[in-house]
Order: sequence, then C-alpha cells, then structure tokens
Amino acid sequence: MIKTNSVAFYTLGCKLNFSETSTIARDFTSEGFERVDFSKPAQIYVINTCSVTDNADKRFKTIVKQALKINPEAFIIAIGCYAQLKPEELADVNGVDLVLGATEKFKITHYINELTKKERAEVHSCEIEEADFYVGSYSIGDRTRAFLKVQDGCDYKCTFCTIPLARGLSRSAPLKQVLEDAHSIASQGIQEIVLTGVNIGDYGKGEFGNKRHENTFLELVQALDKVDGINRLRISSIEPNLLKNETIQFVASSRTFVPHFHVPLQSGSNDLLKVMKRRYNRELYEDRVHEIKRLMPDACIGVDVIVGFPGETDEMFLETYEFLNELDISYLHVFTYSERANTPAAGMPDSVPHAVRAKRSKLLRGLSVKKRRFFYERQIGTIRTVLFEGENKSGYIHGFTENYVKVKAPWNPGLINTLQRVKLTSIDADGLVRFKAMAQVENLELQNK
Repeated sequence: MIKTNSVAFYTLGCKLNFSETSTIARDFTSEGFERVDFSKPAQIYVINTCSVTDNADKRFKTIVKQALKINPEAFIIAIGCYAQLKPEELADVNGVDLVLGATEKFKITHYINELTKKERAEVHSCEIEEADFYVGSYSIGDRTRAFLKVQDGCDYKCTFCTIPLARGLSRSAPLKQVLEDAHSIASQGIQEIVLTGVNIGDYGKGEFGNKRHENTFLELVQALDKVDGINRLRISSIEPNLLKNETIQFVASSRTFVPHFHVPLQSGSNDLLKVMKRRYNRELYEDRVHEIKRLMPDACIGVDVIVGFPGETDEMFLETYEFLNELDISYLHVFTYSERANTPAAGMPDSVPHAVRAKRSKLLRGLSVKKRRFFYERQIGTIRTVLFEGENKSGYIHGFTENYVKVKAPWNPGLINTLQRVKLTSIDADGLVRFKAMAQVENLELQNK
C-alpha cells in the first residue's frame, strides 16, 4: 500500500550531494511528509543527480525505471548537477514529472502543489550565474558519519570539468553557521563529521560573487577542533595548492581531525596538468605528500587521477604511473576520461581511443590495490580506534580506523556507531583487516606474564 505524503530519495555522486539530499529530506518532513526507503512504495521519488562522469548520467534512467516499477503512478523529481546542466534532457526521460535546477532544488516543496503525472516534465532551472547565494546542508541519520557542507561552487576552470557550470561561483557558509551545524550534529550522537564541498580549500569566499575571504580554511578547521561533542573530524577532497603546510601541521596536532587526506592529482605529467589548467605541478604535489608523511607517518592519503585525457601519450601515462608508484600514497580513485559537453577538453585534438583508456584505467586500479595492501600491511600490529557502521553485510559489520583502514568483524549490532580501541592483527582474503579488541589483548598479556 502506498502512503499518502510519502517520499523517497536516491543520491548519485559525491558527499556534497548526500548532505544536500539529507537537508532537502528534512524540509519534506517539516511539511508533513513521511520519508521511506527508495526500495519501498512512495508517492514521490526524488533523485539527486550527478554529472561528473558519463556513467552517472546513464544511471539516472535506470533509477527512474526502478521507481516506476515499484509505483507506476509515482511523481518523479530530478534535482542536482545533471538537472542544472541538461534539464530538457532529463525532462524527456519517460516518467519524470519535475526537474529543478541549482537554486530551485532548495525550494522543492514549493513546486509540488499537485502530484498528477504529466505528459512531459515541468522544468524550473535558473541561469547558473543566479546560483550566487549559499544554502547550508548536513546529513544526519543516513549514515554513521555526517557530511557537513561548508562550501559550494568553484572558480577554477579545469578544462575537463562541468561542476562550475552546474553549481556556479565559489561561495561559503559563514563560520558561525558551520559551527552551529556542527553543534547540531554533535547533539545527535554522531561520532564523525566529514567536511564537504566542491572546493573546500577555497573556504571563506562570501555570497553574490564576493571574492574576499571572510575566513581561511585553516581558521575553519581550528574553530571546528574546539567544538565539544565531536570525536572525529575528517577533511574530504582538497586541492593540493589549497592544502597549506600550516593546515597539515595543525591536523597533525589537533584534538579531533584524523590523519586522512584525499588530494586530487589527475596526472603526474606537468605538461598534461597545464592543459588541464590545474593550479599546481607534480613537484608541489610531492611536497604536500612528504609533509603529511613527515608529521603523520601512518596517515592515509587518497588520490584522484584521470586516465585517457586528450593528448595523453603512452609516455605521459607512464610518467603518471611511475610517479604514483614511487609516492607514499594509500589508494587511488581512478576516473576514465569521458567527454563532457561545453568543456574545453571535449573539443581538444588527439583523443585517446576508448580501448587505451580502459587499459590504462585497469593498470592504475591494479596499482591502487597494491598500494592499499601495502598501507594496510604497515598497520598490522598497531592500536587504532574503529568507528563501526550500521549495515549487516553477509554476517559482518565493518568500520574504519581514524586513518581509514577498513576492518571487519562478525555482525554485532551492539557495535553500531561506537568507537572501539583495537589492535589490528591480520588481513583476510577480501583485503580487509581483522583485529582484537583491546580488552582481549590486555587479558592475553596478563595471562602470559
């Protein structure tokens, strides 16, 4: 049976999207709607879209079909980056009733006065220049950790990226608002907060095109470190040129920030970085990695890298591979380049054949497996704190240490959303780490005395 005023959500893409979905869901709840799981019958299905890769675009149609299979009369709403970039394309998808752009999504309940199915979707999408004000967001209840949005939009002009077209200029939450949101999250018993945004290192720029930084990213992390009730703070992806040594040094001695960084590289070739219009070179990137490891030898460092960018020769790819192979990093997120409309890269010469892109992607994914394994092996025998998640996966519960080592244990609901001191003991066939609780370790030590 389908409940009246029931709504379900599906989020594609990044942590920022998850934080905004959660905030939009709370808006529905305050209007009297009941939130249900996306796999259940609902009157309304809201799909928060992504357009970073071609695959995210394609998945949208599949998700719409899933919703209509559950309830053929469901009212389908598309929001997010893809909805801003290609609203008419989404409107043409069979079953979609409403498409909302970058600013309209935060007023979603204003657009649903009547929920009858339409022949073609209604579109409300602003010119991206109008997306110049800031709407704060954070996620609660969806996961063990909370995603706290601190920044939106981007002023960078990377030649492969559509995000500035989808989200507008760089702008930030006032520091007072971020701290209020952090206090709200802490009051809910959430153990960990992940800072998120499009370009969080650019934190501090005001609304309406104001380029002056009210506060710096360093001032943001220093203020958050003083908030009571937060056990862990984690920085999500941050540009290497904006990850200053002062920030690294503060994290190394902070009360709550954990030793885990995700720093996009995209290419180990300086020539290709210039064509991508990235704002750093490989030498600066290497310096940042060395500074992290100098102060936090057990820190986890994740890397974004793109393969198959136009003009990437075999020599350039090998330069990237060898650079990453020698660098003391922990894992890779590998993106196979896909042409995105209205980006400079889409019209560049020397397109890399898709088969070559796939081969290079496979090689780097293999390197990532080796890097993660080596990083995990170095953690065996160390004592860490694990935050356990809430999902039963084939009879096991999983969690992450402060430095992002993924561990597993037999399912125990009593561990959900708890922090446990453990000693990492071994790596299993799945590449996950097993452990002993510190109470067990201490008992064994007493027995052996």
